[in-house]
Amino acid sequence: MRKSNYQGMKINPTRFHYSQLKFYMILVPISIFMLLPILFIVSNAFKPIDELFRFPPTFIVERPTFANFRYIMRVTQGTGVPMSRFLINTLVVTVITVISTIGITAMTGYALSKKKFRAKELLFKINQAALMFVPAAVGIPRYLVIINSGLNNNFLAHIIPFLAMPVGLFLVKQFIDQVPDSLIEAARIDGAGELMVMWRIVFPLIVPAMATVAIITFQAVWGATEASAMFIEDDTLRTFAFYLGTIAVGDNPMMAGVGAAAGLIMFVPNLVIFIAMQSRVMSTMSHSGIK
Repeated sequence: MRKSNYQGMKINPTRFHYSQLKFYMILVPISIFMLLPILFIVSNAFKPIDELFRFPPTFIVERPTFANFRYIMRVTQGTGVPMSRFLINTLVVTVITVISTIGITAMTGYALSKKKFRAKELLFKINQAALMFVPAAVGIPRYLVIINSGLNNNFLAHIIPFLAMPVGLFLVKQFIDQVPDSLIEAARIDGAGELMVMWRIVFPLIVPAMATVAIITFQAVWGATEASAMFIEDDTLRTFAFYLGTIAVGDNPMMAGVGAAAGLIMFVPNLVIFIAMQSRVMSTMSHSGIK
């Protein structure tokens, strides 16, 4: 009888079972607690000034208003550069950087994983060492590279610093290591070249890792302000994040509401991208993309 009961149970049941209640009792409160910061960010963005400075502070907005967002759009009228120009610059930079980073990371990871050449292990160790450096530590070398390359006040100054991402290369290389060599050799025997092997064989198997690289790159580029502040002099080449950062600074109490609205605008795309690709990220972290 006991054996038959075990046979009737499923590890992942498709219907609700009372045995799942113990999991819901733990996971639901944790989920609500983790959603509180998101709720606070959204609520703050719609608070009027008096609610932002109220003590004790309120968690949920009582009188929601769009005044903070209207102020962000109104400020650009006096600069001569519309807000849409900053937003378009950011979208162009983000799309180009994400696509370029995916291509460069995939090809580099394939070379380090499946090709044989001198100093391959040394190059991978250098990439691992680069994982230890925080962005602030490479600020001066990055500045010297951009200036000496003649990219000052150039649109490429937004893109080039993000093309080489050590963490993305590390994840992709480890993922490609799981691709069977026999599968690649079979494709080569059938007459496929390296690009065909990469595009038709390897790339479909490393989609979860590529999704993770896309998220990491998007988060880094979407909120980046260093290039606009250090390398760009022409306002028409600056990004949306830099614009929001400049108008949210000041002694005017109104700036508190603007800062809250700007934080929500910069946060929402990151949240949407992560929700859309979170299953791919989980597959990458567990290295379960290839069975």
